[in-house]
Amino acid sequence: MTPRLTQLPPVRSVHPRRVAVLSVHTSPLEQPGTGDAGGLNVYVVETSARLAARGVEVEVFTRAARSDLPPVVPLVPGVTVRHVTAGPYEGLSKDDLPAQLCALTSGVLRAEAAHEPGWYDVVHSHYWLSGQVGWLASERWGVPLVHTAHTLAKVKNLALADGDAPEPLRRVVGEQQVVDAADRLVANTADEAGQLLSLYDADPGRVVTVEPGVDLEHFRPGEASSARTRLGVPPDAVLLLFVGRIQPLKAPDVLLHAAARLLQHDPGLRDRLVVAVVGGPSGTGLLEPTALQDLAHALGIADVVRFEAPARQGQDRSRLRDWYRAADVVAVPSHNESFGLVALEAQACGTPVVATDVGGLRTTVRDGVSGLLVPGHGAAAWAAALARAVAERPRLSRGAVRHAADFSWDRTADGLLDTYRDAVADRTALPLAAAR
Repeated sequence: MTPRLTQLPPVRSVHPRRVAVLSVHTSPLEQPGTGDAGGLNVYVVETSARLAARGVEVEVFTRAARSDLPPVVPLVPGVTVRHVTAGPYEGLSKDDLPAQLCALTSGVLRAEAAHEPGWYDVVHSHYWLSGQVGWLASERWGVPLVHTAHTLAKVKNLALADGDAPEPLRRVVGEQQVVDAADRLVANTADEAGQLLSLYDADPGRVVTVEPGVDLEHFRPGEASSARTRLGVPPDAVLLLFVGRIQPLKAPDVLLHAAARLLQHDPGLRDRLVVAVVGGPSGTGLLEPTALQDLAHALGIADVVRFEAPARQGQDRSRLRDWYRAADVVAVPSHNESFGLVALEAQACGTPVVATDVGGLRTTVRDGVSGLLVPGHGAAAWAAALARAVAERPRLSRGAVRHAADFSWDRTADGLLDTYRDAVADRTALPLAAAR
């Protein structure tokens, strides 16, 4: 009797050809530093471009926030941005998007349905809202879901800033569902990996740490004097810089309180001190968009504080680089950061960073070498750390450049590609094992 041969399912190539990247709540085309655009946007742009350079076609799905946006926008060769219509084009905040998850998922699935089966090899979702969409897409297409949280609700709720609202239960539950469903969870740091294990009971075999990077070709040391000339900053100024979204989580108010304390100790510093805040209101900061300006007046330091909007969309990044180069110190006083790209960009430019001793900032800033870490947010401690960083700037600047050189987006892309390969290989092995 002739033995019966078992029909094995086709083996998917381990090297991914196409990746569906989901960033539904914020577009990679948006300018970081205001609204919901920040480090996540930079991450998606930089890693997508480098994955494309490695032969992986990347399609980024995001919600269309304007009616004049074309359905598909080329970002760089090998990377396209697909705009999904979900809800009204304008007036929706990130908190409103859970009600649009069905529409977002439908738009993503519809794009894949226009191609032959097996068009995408991997789904990579960013932030929990995208994870919810990616969860269903992964199951429908039979491909692995790789998820990067970027921020975690339970972590944020453990370190709330004054005036900040706790993350709602729907996000906590939604995150847990994505953690349970994902084939791989990409943590930005070992600290975040530990949080996924301890707070979300993640499967250790599915958690991988891939650190973000920095564009070392663009963010590099340069002449502070010429940068100050372009920005209109006096050459002898003591320049303290904050870059980021203006919201309680990022705590720019800590820098203002510390600056006021510095002037109390040294009134003569007023003629030279410049505190620059580069960014726009975001999140709960939109409820009181002038709160930081009002605080500067209340502290009596409005004359030394300079507020700058982030660069316009499409504007060259050289202005941000000028701010980093011009600064004596960059302050990152966040209540929590999964990584802290601003800190890394500043250090790559040779500027030391004073940051809160929390989360990913412990990885991004090497305490005493590339900058200083401050426990808590007390004005006295921050004033002392800023003064020390200014005094020790030459030494810390050298350490900052060396430390930043250990991070690159190329290394991040290699780590993601390895993660995709492993996830695809595991998915392929499941039907093969069942068929034996």
